[in-house]
Amino acid sequence: MTTFPAGFLWGAATSAYQIEGSPLADGAGPSNWHRFSHTPGRILNGDTGDVACDHYRRWAEDVDLMSRLGLNAYRFSLAWSRILPDGRRVNPAGIDFYSRLVDRLLERGIVPAVTLHHWDMPASLEDNGAWLDRDVVNRFGDFADVAFEALADRVPMWMTINEPWVIMDAGYLYGVHPPGLRGRREAAIASHHLLLAHAEAVRRYRGNWHEQIGLVVNLEPKDPATDRPEDHEAARHAHAYNNLYHLDAALLGRYPDELAVVFGADWPSFDPAEIQSIKEPIDFVGVNYYTRKVVRHDPEAVLGYSPVEVPGAWTMATGWEVHPPSLLRTLLEVRERYGDIPLYITENGSAFQDPDTAPREPLEDPLRVRCLRDHLLQVRMAIERGVDLRGYFAWSLLDNFEWSNGYSLRFGLVHVDYATQKRTMKASGVCYADVIRTGGTCLATPGADAR
Repeated sequence: MTTFPAGFLWGAATSAYQIEGSPLADGAGPSNWHRFSHTPGRILNGDTGDVACDHYRRWAEDVDLMSRLGLNAYRFSLAWSRILPDGRRVNPAGIDFYSRLVDRLLERGIVPAVTLHHWDMPASLEDNGAWLDRDVVNRFGDFADVAFEALADRVPMWMTINEPWVIMDAGYLYGVHPPGLRGRREAAIASHHLLLAHAEAVRRYRGNWHEQIGLVVNLEPKDPATDRPEDHEAARHAHAYNNLYHLDAALLGRYPDELAVVFGADWPSFDPAEIQSIKEPIDFVGVNYYTRKVVRHDPEAVLGYSPVEVPGAWTMATGWEVHPPSLLRTLLEVRERYGDIPLYITENGSAFQDPDTAPREPLEDPLRVRCLRDHLLQVRMAIERGVDLRGYFAWSLLDNFEWSNGYSLRFGLVHVDYATQKRTMKASGVCYADVIRTGGTCLATPGADAR
């Protein structure tokens, strides 16, 4: 039985707007998500990130939870508008918050893994066009410079942008995230600027710092709904749009040919040299994996295809199919297309129904336990197959604000009672702690079938 390699990072992940709360505290400026969540009708139940998990005030308690889990890494993001309230002016109090967090993590032997941009940006930049404005590339580079100068002497692992595909797709194509636009051409332009910003941040990092920096993408395999040629073509187009779009640009310096078909007449004529400039050498790729999608040809859909439900599939509270084998498939496909670039699972987790108040500790969550174990077995199989996989970050450390779904979905290893902010370990957290403590050997014991 292959064991997890020495130095493997066992982590959990969060993001700033989802857990911090206090979005305007100590000189911070409003973010696009602060404004969006306060716009009636945008978020389920009118939820906002005003309090979230109150991590801005309870961060020391949360680091204690990380130690209790046995984590040796923690992935978190910086609130851009906490550090640069208007996108330009530096707020020392914002930097101090993250500096104190980093120092405490290091004291506990936990590697800080920092994401520069996990979807929230200063509202003032969105007023200037957000990711449709070419100047945002330089503004993001300036933000990266401030963050590197403040923290890179102690933070050895950086991620430029989390899931540029989601920013593009949800924010510019379907309008369910900021800035709430719905246009194929706008989506393509925003995505291009996101990738240019990623490359700009990498270049600025290389100028002075020499640890690890990479890009985080969300990947989900696509399968055709039937054997009809049009459904196979739909699956190819969906694969190019979701899985190849950003990695081809970042690692190969080109966009997949299928995108011109997917976007049709709305596909812009980008400068090939500019596309090539996105291929700035990175040290790793972060893979966020949750599900796969089965799709069919649908000429009435925005991109020409639609997902279909899989009869009898095990699904999460999100409606996503639980399909652990597709995690192994994803990792193998990345290696096949892009070579042996180091990989990290930067997010993997599941949402199931948990009570608002935890009756006891650990809170029993057998479906999440099973889901965690099944996916970690796929991670180990990927290592056995020779994938250069260097770490796993569970999503998420805490139940939190899940974007347009508000607080209706719980992904945490630790339960949060939002009325009292009480933290309660879940059985999935205990399971993960056992995996970390045993180096994964406890996975050899089959878990109970919780379906």
